[in-house]
Amino acid sequence: MENQFNRRKFLQTSALAGASAALPNIASATSPKSKTPFRSTINIGVIGTGLRGQNHINLILKRTDCQLIAICDIDDEMLRRTKKMITEAGAKMPKIYKAGEKDYLNLVQDESVDAIIIATPWRWHTEMAVAAMQAGKYVGMEVCGGFSMDECWQLVNTHEATGTPLFFLENVCYRRDVMAILNMVRKGLFGELIHLEGGYQHDLRGVKFNDGITPYNSGAEFGEKGFSEARWRTRHSIHRNGDLYPTHGIGPVAQYCNINRGNRFLYLTSMASKARGLHNYIVDHEKGGADHPNAKIEFQLGDKVTTLIKCSNGETISLHHDTNLPRPYSLGFRVQGTKGIWMAVNKSLHLEGTSPAHRWEDAQTYLDQYDHAYWKAGANKATGAGHGGMDYFLMDDFINCAKEKVAPPFDVYDAATWLAITPLSEQSIAMGGQPMPFPDFTRGRWMHRKNTFAL
Repeated sequence: MENQFNRRKFLQTSALAGASAALPNIASATSPKSKTPFRSTINIGVIGTGLRGQNHINLILKRTDCQLIAICDIDDEMLRRTKKMITEAGAKMPKIYKAGEKDYLNLVQDESVDAIIIATPWRWHTEMAVAAMQAGKYVGMEVCGGFSMDECWQLVNTHEATGTPLFFLENVCYRRDVMAILNMVRKGLFGELIHLEGGYQHDLRGVKFNDGITPYNSGAEFGEKGFSEARWRTRHSIHRNGDLYPTHGIGPVAQYCNINRGNRFLYLTSMASKARGLHNYIVDHEKGGADHPNAKIEFQLGDKVTTLIKCSNGETISLHHDTNLPRPYSLGFRVQGTKGIWMAVNKSLHLEGTSPAHRWEDAQTYLDQYDHAYWKAGANKATGAGHGGMDYFLMDDFINCAKEKVAPPFDVYDAATWLAITPLSEQSIAMGGQPMPFPDFTRGRWMHRKNTFAL
């Protein structure tokens, strides 16, 4: 009961904060089609039933306060796996939309659907989110990097025109150590923040070529036969050079320094290394080696992309994108302030006046002491959920916010700001590292908006 009370308090606080910060015509985060402010259960549709979509569906099927009533995909294998999962859970089979790439438009117009989760390949996210918001559905959009600044403005302008909320589904913000550090930041243990770091540092060479298919001949991005992520993700490495996947790193960092809620990004500058990792992987691991068709591809994505961001309140942020070289997985978080520092890579921190002078301490003692209330109350429920349990809390917040029809903790303004890092970094790299200014997607409201995530 205590956890339910805290959750309801969080949602109510979010609604009030969102209402006070919004334009007059979107003062409420409630969809224009809503007839009641709260529903005990909601009906959910999922667009995209690949591995990420199945992860969401698995969590939905375990709950009693929502129903999976529609799914959309044109990949028969992914639909088969999803239907098997639904049958094994003893749930009613949802309506299936599979009649071509645009059949998702019929799902979003289904009046029985209250909320929609978008878990398709990257290029479809904005198109589908815009359609869902226009249909008055509460939208959960999976993370990626943006393709253009225009795309980012499309999301913002559609939300402001319809009043329909968009929940940006960044799960790393719910990681246990990340939330404990957020607790410490807000209690002032690191003092005034000075510098932060994060990124996506993940050896994806095996993912980008896990079917041995030449990316140019690998079919359409959404729903082509077969389920290899190489069918769409590898293309970005061929054609683009920038921070292609910034949100896992920037999401938690943005919470630490209150971006769009009393602070904002001013500009960034990016630099990319040469590209060698993917070519070498093909030569060393693919049958045919240097004669393999993929060995002839000139990859544009630098093996290491580094982006520096300056904030309005004076903080600096370093973001890292590193997916083409051999390395252990790490998001590389660093939080440094006037009173101390946390380094996730070596699982250590130092607090002035508490830690031994000039020496690191094991961070775990502090992480346990400042364990966030979400994890204290819900760790058992999160057991077995994806990504070490963080996906449970992400889905729990999404469903509760959708039921309450309130502004989400990571909203359309966060989505636009975080997505914008990709096209801005591409432009900066192409122009020799020149600074690229961030638009103010909140139109000045960042000065008054309150940070309500995980109070």
